[in-house]
Amino acid sequence: MQGRQNLSPRRLVRRFAPAFGRDGGAGLVRPFAKPGRAPWRAARHLDALGRLGDLEARLARSPSEIRRSQALRYHVFYEEMAAVADAQTHFLRRDADPYDLICDHLLVLDHAVPRRPFLRSKPEIVGTYRLLRQEIAELNGGFYSAGEYDVAPLIARYPHLRFLELGRSCVLKPYRDKRTVELLWHGIWSYVLMHRMDVMIGCASLAGTDPDALALPLSFLHHNARAPEEWSVRALAERHVDMNRMPAEAVDARAALRQLPPLIKGYLRLGAYIGDGAVVDYQFGTTDILIILPVSALNPRYVNHFGTDAGRYAPPVRRRFPLRRNLT
Repeated sequence: MQGRQNLSPRRLVRRFAPAFGRDGGAGLVRPFAKPGRAPWRAARHLDALGRLGDLEARLARSPSEIRRSQALRYHVFYEEMAAVADAQTHFLRRDADPYDLICDHLLVLDHAVPRRPFLRSKPEIVGTYRLLRQEIAELNGGFYSAGEYDVAPLIARYPHLRFLELGRSCVLKPYRDKRTVELLWHGIWSYVLMHRMDVMIGCASLAGTDPDALALPLSFLHHNARAPEEWSVRALAERHVDMNRMPAEAVDARAALRQLPPLIKGYLRLGAYIGDGAVVDYQFGTTDILIILPVSALNPRYVNHFGTDAGRYAPPVRRRFPLRRNLT
C-alpha cells in the first residue's frame, strides 16, 4: 500500500513539476493515465542501449535520475543559453514540465567521474533526450510539439505508422563531441528498434528570437530541406513565422550551414525533413523548427554505421532488435 501511495500521480506531479499539481496547467497532460506505470519503472529492467568506453547510454531508471536530467537541462537551457526561468524554476534549478511524467528519458552517463569520499559513487549524467511514444501521448493529451505545429493531420495521414517524439536534447559542455552525440543517437536508434517506431518528429531550435537575424539559415532550410507534401506539417497559424526570407539564389549554403546548430545539421545528414514555418519561443530564447524523420528515409550510411540491429556500441549482453522493412 505504501508503494502505491509513493507512485500516486499527485505525488509524482509535485515531485517532478510542482506547479502543475496545484493549478489548471495539469490539464495539458493527464499524468499517468494508468497510475503506477511510470516509464522509469519499466526501464529498470532494461539493459543499457549503448556503451562507448566510460560512457553509457540507457533510459532513466528512477525519479532521482529524472531530476538529475532536469538539472542538466536547467544548466544548459537557463544558465548557458537564453531561457528565462520563472520563480519556481529558478528556485528548483530544474527544467521540468508535466511531459517529464510520461516520457522516457534517454541518458548518457560518464562512469569515470572521481569517487567522492564517504559518498556512494554515481555516474554523472552528461547528456539527455526526452522520448515520447505515440500511444502514450494519445493517452495523455498529445505530443508536446502540437503546441507549436499542427501534427494531427500528419499522424492521421499514416494510421499504420507509429510516431516517436524527440525533445529536450542537451549535452554538458565538456562532452559536446562526436563520442557523446554518437552514443545518444545509438541510444535513440536502439529505442526505435526496440519499440518498432516508424517516424521521429520533434522541435529543434536556433538561438535567438529575431527571424530576420536568422534569415540565412531559415531560408536555407526552406529551400533545401522542406518536407515533401506527403510529410508536410505546418506551424500553427497564430505562431507561424515564414522561413522563406531570402530567394534561393541569394542563399550562401556554406555560410548557412555554419550558422546551423550541430543538432540540426545532424538531423539533415540523417535524412530529416523540415516543417513549414518556424515558431518563436520567447521563454527559451529560440526560434524552433519541426523535424520530421521517417525511419524509411534514414540515410543508409548511418543505418549501416550504427548497425541494422543497433549493434555498433551494444553492451556485451543485450537483446537485438531487427530493422523493420517496407515502412511506408
